[in-house]
Amino acid sequence: MDLLVTTFALSLIIGVRYLAVGVLTHWLLWAGAGRGRQLNQAAPSAKRIRAEIMASLISCPIYALPAALVLEAWKRGGTAIYDDVHAWPLWWLPVSFVVYMLAHDAFYYWVHRGLHHPRVFPWAHAEHHRSRDPSAFASFAFDPAEAVATAWFLPALALFVPIHWGVALALLTLMTATAVLNHAGREVWPASWLMRAPLSWLITATHHDAHHKRFNGNYGLYFQMWDRWASTEVTLDDLHRQRRPSSD
Repeated sequence: MDLLVTTFALSLIIGVRYLAVGVLTHWLLWAGAGRGRQLNQAAPSAKRIRAEIMASLISCPIYALPAALVLEAWKRGGTAIYDDVHAWPLWWLPVSFVVYMLAHDAFYYWVHRGLHHPRVFPWAHAEHHRSRDPSAFASFAFDPAEAVATAWFLPALALFVPIHWGVALALLTLMTATAVLNHAGREVWPASWLMRAPLSWLITATHHDAHHKRFNGNYGLYFQMWDRWASTEVTLDDLHRQRRPSSD
């Protein structure tokens, strides 16, 4: 019973957080004259936004269940999550944040790339890519199979790799913010900044929007390094060449 109640509560929290951040971001970037550099061909349609919201709300309990399992285990002292900031050296606080980001990024890159396999894509990842011009609401719009494939990793990591609950909360906040901004259809960073560190190392709306336009590249979550090392990076020049009419 405790697990069901916790799963239900977390589903509500995840859903409300998703809607609140999505509405705020969409309003800030698209209301009136809009803010940031437009990446989409046109403003996201109301019909597509409704489909993104529906898919996202279906994903909420799928993401909530493994988190609830870990939360219930934490109550019984069965995880690596700790609340005493002095339980581990203070330097581990920022290091654990980076360790989790790197591990999550590596996991996501290869799972995401696998989801694009022709035999897997139609039933596991097609819903997300129906948003060729995505909105902030597309950040969580997954097929159930994709949600199942990706929801378990961070909760499972928290069973074995020590992390302070505050660091875990900061990581989840960053994950939400970057996912929403990278799908919003507008780039909030000046173009010149994207060419310099640290933004040249990170996934931005410009980088991820190329994934939605091209499909076969830019699979990373936080960092661009896996795409560069595995030769799956799609640049703006690649997109421009793709759109340029043939000279034949």
